[in-house]
Amino acid sequence: MAMAKSSKVSYVCQSCGAVTTRWSGKCDSCNEWNTITEEVIEAAVPKGLSVVKGGKGKGKLEIQDLQSKTHPLPRQKTGMNELDRVTGGGLVPGAAILIGGDPGIGKSTLLLQAVCALANQGKACLYVSGEEATDQIRMRAERLGLGQTNIALAASSSVRDILSAMDEGTDLVVIDSIQTMFVDNIDSAPGTVTQVRTSALELIRVAKKRNIILFLVGHVTKDGQIAGPRVLEHMVDTVLYFEGDRGHQFRILRAVKNRFGPTDEIGVFEMMEKGLEEVANPSALFLSQNQDNIPGNAVFAGMEGTRPLLVEVQGLAASTAYGTPRRSVVGWDSGRLAMILAVLEARCGMNFSGYDVFLNMAGGIRVSEPAADLAVAAALMSALTNKTLPPNTILFGEVGLSGEVRPAPQTDLRLKEAEKLGFELAILPENSKVKSGGGLKQNKIKHVQDLAALMAG
Repeated sequence: MAMAKSSKVSYVCQSCGAVTTRWSGKCDSCNEWNTITEEVIEAAVPKGLSVVKGGKGKGKLEIQDLQSKTHPLPRQKTGMNELDRVTGGGLVPGAAILIGGDPGIGKSTLLLQAVCALANQGKACLYVSGEEATDQIRMRAERLGLGQTNIALAASSSVRDILSAMDEGTDLVVIDSIQTMFVDNIDSAPGTVTQVRTSALELIRVAKKRNIILFLVGHVTKDGQIAGPRVLEHMVDTVLYFEGDRGHQFRILRAVKNRFGPTDEIGVFEMMEKGLEEVANPSALFLSQNQDNIPGNAVFAGMEGTRPLLVEVQGLAASTAYGTPRRSVVGWDSGRLAMILAVLEARCGMNFSGYDVFLNMAGGIRVSEPAADLAVAAALMSALTNKTLPPNTILFGEVGLSGEVRPAPQTDLRLKEAEKLGFELAILPENSKVKSGGGLKQNKIKHVQDLAALMAG
């Protein structure tokens, strides 16, 4: 059968989304093997799908100026304070939110709890699953104690059918997951780049036209990135990552993109038998196993978005049995660990060449803030010299290549959080701007050599 003139064939990498004119075994963009597949792209708009028209007439663009008065809809509180915090204070009607995470981390559980919380407020919610039957969703709701909640369930992968169900009375729709959705006039399998992009485009367009809150669940690759085309993250308003280690019961919801609120905000949950429970004071949770009398332990006063968070940094230096010592790190950047070790050797005269070095951020959290440098340096010094820090001490500050300690932002919030949890001493950079003294003793240092002298004394 001859192919329609409105169709064209292209070869798309399912890993990075690169498009080529011919097939090859290896993608030149991401260097992955056997990821390029043939896709037939239709030029026409899918029959039966909505087409957004602007202005008063067909094909006209409605133009407004900055002084045009609009009536924005109020944010919708879910009742889950940690989720509301990450989204910027609540859900915005018409917003498209993409949430990704490892398999089994709790994405579907989190969304089912949020949907049921909104349904209890009288909102019309639709939960669409392309991976589970409705009976399976009911079983999970019963296990979470939400079996009596009035929400609409559907098991479908057809975008055409879902769009027909997104009427004006719907307040929220969950699509679990976007990789299982398909548009029936595109000749490619669900999960391919073209299907994911087109399905998301149609769902987002209708959601914004009718002010429906749209949640899209996204699978992740082995590198932890959301699978499918990168343009998917540009199309949505908010991108959330649900992180955690299966060996720990803690789960962290992190915002990496948010058009309606701050980025890098986090919400902390604890996976329990009855589902996810919010953690109001995560600092106390991550420090529950802290012991001040053990060498190699230091407490970092960090910031995650607008939330101060205290994390225990654990370091260990063990004599190596190999010619090349090991450098192992969990929850921190391995390249930054190598830099701190080099600074301690060059500026403080410490020798780590004969030791395997291990660094761990306790509690399964991942820290990316440069202000953790000073706490890491203290933990490594303590592990190497077998000397402990003064009890009830917190540290923060960025370490430069010359060994200088640079100030970190939002010093007051860090100190207040530490004081609230019973800490007595703060080791911080000399040029830190502190507006309120509080009851916390401060020891300001200028160089990592000052920290080494403090520990030696």
